Amino acid sequence: MSLDTVRLDRRTLLAGAATAAATLPLVARATSVPPGLNALATEKGMRIGSAFAWSPPGADAGSFANPAYAALLQRDCGLLVPENQLKWQATRPAPDRFDFTHVDAMLGWAEAHRMAMRGHTLLWHKTEYFPRWLVGYDFGATAASAAERLLTTHIETVCKRYAGRIHSYDVVNETVDEKTGELRETSLSRAFGGTVPMLDHAFHAARAAAPQAQLVYNDYMSWEPGNAAHRDGVLRLLEGFRKRGVPVDALGVQSHIEPAGDAPAGLLAARQEKPWRAFLDAVTGMGYDLLITEFDVADQHLPTDITLRDRQVADYAGAYLDVMFSYPQLRDLLFWGMCDRYSWLKGFKPRKDGSTPRVAPYDSGFRPKPLRDTVAAKLIGAATRR
Repeated sequence: MSLDTVRLDRRTLLAGAATAAATLPLVARATSVPPGLNALATEKGMRIGSAFAWSPPGADAGSFANPAYAALLQRDCGLLVPENQLKWQATRPAPDRFDFTHVDAMLGWAEAHRMAMRGHTLLWHKTEYFPRWLVGYDFGATAASAAERLLTTHIETVCKRYAGRIHSYDVVNETVDEKTGELRETSLSRAFGGTVPMLDHAFHAARAAAPQAQLVYNDYMSWEPGNAAHRDGVLRLLEGFRKRGVPVDALGVQSHIEPAGDAPAGLLAARQEKPWRAFLDAVTGMGYDLLITEFDVADQHLPTDITLRDRQVADYAGAYLDVMFSYPQLRDLLFWGMCDRYSWLKGFKPRKDGSTPRVAPYDSGFRPKPLRDTVAAKLIGAATRR
């Protein structure tokens, strides 16, 4: 990923704003604009947000610099999260060098539009997503001290740079192996002397560097069948945090949900709800809050027909949100992208029929879909958070 510095000058931004009307005719020309999703959420003490990206002006990307995408963010969101730009690969190109050029621009835009921004992530504990230099890093003769210093420096550098501006961090992301439920090991955790002490230290360091921030463990354990080992592993991790007094405030439930077929959503939900509620009950029973951090609905098993597919995506999401919104500990829902055009699922889970996955609240032409209407309806029906 390129980390070249690009300045967004005033002339470029004004030109981009002038282009917005041409690039978003179908959204902007609506005769009656319904309330934005975040406006509905605010009435219930909740927030709606989305992932977004950095790009140079004029790029076709899910970025604040793309007027078409920026309009969706401004319409529906009060909370944003960098999709990739705050991960180690982007911010730390070398062990002795940081680059926050893109994150600074993203946070500046969010603040200018009165939106909060989450931090994702201080440690993605998965070897394949480490920067290349970290995979083979030489920690030297005093490996544990070197590993602690490396991790502490990263957390302190990020948190202190954005002190008072970023108020929620995914401190650790995806450290539980989804197949076994065991904690992952990496070059960093082995040097540290174990995954558990490394994770504990990450949260303690984050609390010291950002004492007022919400500290989150984030993972993709799912309500779908076949995820029991993953859920059990996350519960063991959270139980251990509580026993050891580790300052973890909330569980980030990524919520990349995926109907396994085109059976009615109610039928699928009936099969999946009981074990999922048992999991959420255990999490909240330990005193953790909940966030939906990366919401979308994979559709690769659903029919080609767009009308039918959109309805099934919306219905499945509605059944899921009925469960999630029933927990008062849940206040934030962030989509992992606002429109199909830029969804990561286009490459990660492509459809066999070659059609564009329809996984987000807006389609590739920036038009609202039934999924957006369903989220709005579920927000209207949600209990007010106190």
